[in-house]
Amino acid sequence: MATSVGTAADTAGFSTQRVVAKHHILVRITHWLNIPLLLGLGLSGLSVYWASPIFQHAADPSGNTDCLVDLGRWLSVHIPGQHSTVAASNDAWFYNHFGLGVSLLAMALRLHWLFAYLFMLNGLVYVIGLIAGGGYLALMPRRTDPRETVAMIGYYLSALPAKILKKPIHHPVIRSKYNALQRSAYLSMPVFGLLAVATGWAIHKPAQLSWLQALFGGYDWARVWHFWIMWVFAAFVIPHVVLVVADGWDTFRSMVIGWSERIGGEHE
Repeated sequence: MATSVGTAADTAGFSTQRVVAKHHILVRITHWLNIPLLLGLGLSGLSVYWASPIFQHAADPSGNTDCLVDLGRWLSVHIPGQHSTVAASNDAWFYNHFGLGVSLLAMALRLHWLFAYLFMLNGLVYVIGLIAGGGYLALMPRRTDPRETVAMIGYYLSALPAKILKKPIHHPVIRSKYNALQRSAYLSMPVFGLLAVATGWAIHKPAQLSWLQALFGGYDWARVWHFWIMWVFAAFVIPHVVLVVADGWDTFRSMVIGWSERIGGEHE
């Protein structure tokens, strides 16, 4: 929201500083809680996946059919210090490094659903915070998005070379809470969150929720959707962090304390 929360007159020798409220407290809390929740979901989910992999091929000479085992073998060989002479260690490399490990199905299932229920609750509170603080308005698409997207892509692509060459670079003028790239990215996360929940229930209750399973093309396709949505969340983190760093300290701080030193229309 764009309400001014600080405009102090310079009557006591202090410099005047104006700040604006930026993120509702529920949005900030749920934003940070998403980190451990998604990490727990990903780690436990891969250990569940190990018991019945969806991406398989014909059995190789060792009897393996799991594509992620193949990937783990390749990584264990090409990452210095990771290769083991024990074949089983190399077969479990991917699950040991990106999941909880192998042969832990019962525990992994319980943990996965614990994190899933917490993730759904966290998402509900996040939506409440967006509505209560009016933050949802800043995520809505607008007519200027195509032009602004081009300008922001040009800025982000030139930011690093400009820093290296020590040349000045000017941030495009943004008169709203988020630029067009941020809006599209932040709006996509709740959508993918809903898809993660829907595919999860379709897999968990295939008989009771057969209609939901059918929406995703059947049981196996629901598993495929669920698997790749996990990697969408993982892939989001890197550009998200890069964009926050490129946008400056004020952007990070505002998600911690809720206010910003920037002045401008939050919902324009």
